[in-house]
Amino acid sequence: MTTEPTPDRGTEKLTLVQLLPNMLTVIAICAGLTAIRLGLQGSYEYAVQLILLAAVLDGMDGRLARALKSESGMGAELDSLADFLNFGVAPGLLLYTWALEDSRSFGWLAVLLFAVCAVVRLARFNVQRKSEDKTHDNAYFTGVPSPAGAMLVMLPMFISFAFATGPFLPDLVLTAWMVLIGLSMISRIPTWSFKTTRIPRKSAKFFLVGVAFVLAAAVTYAWITLVVFCVAYVAAVIVMLPRRRRSAAGNDPSA
Repeated sequence: MTTEPTPDRGTEKLTLVQLLPNMLTVIAICAGLTAIRLGLQGSYEYAVQLILLAAVLDGMDGRLARALKSESGMGAELDSLADFLNFGVAPGLLLYTWALEDSRSFGWLAVLLFAVCAVVRLARFNVQRKSEDKTHDNAYFTGVPSPAGAMLVMLPMFISFAFATGPFLPDLVLTAWMVLIGLSMISRIPTWSFKTTRIPRKSAKFFLVGVAFVLAAAVTYAWITLVVFCVAYVAAVIVMLPRRRRSAAGNDPSA
């Protein structure tokens, strides 16, 4: 009885299309590193724009990999490392060079805490993703996702760019804000995941019109739109928190 030889994955050939998701991840890493360089040179608006680009690429690479059926362990690990650089390291460094270099040691301690919280949050997410426990509600994240945390921690910069001012908050307030956002990423706060959101067919046309309006606002008033997004996100988390807790209590068999 003969058996078919097992193909060697090391010699398996991939098309360029199959490699496209990993290529997007590598481009995102380059964007994050370049953002750090521009921040050190004082080009903060361009640096923030590159982090925003990295966030867009982060939202595309995983979905593209699933669509092309080219998911791999290497791609998942590469994506996680890119998230740590782009959303755990770069935003904190930008905020530090923008406003906190004269804050003695406590500003740098906030940067370190934010980065550690980001990597812990990513590690927890990876473990949760690989876990065989299917009881997790995919409609919610546990804690603030790292891309959202990066956007929130840069909110003071968005406000400054929108109104053409320099750093407008005391160093202690900026430091406390960075620490608060870092802790929110490793918290147990349930935050909405848009991945499972479904739009009713009859409402799809209104949704598309809304998307077009938001994109037009983002192009015309980019920084103000980002400020509105951040404030709306925080408001949504606060509003949904009691509702989510009541839902969890109602589903708890021990209640």
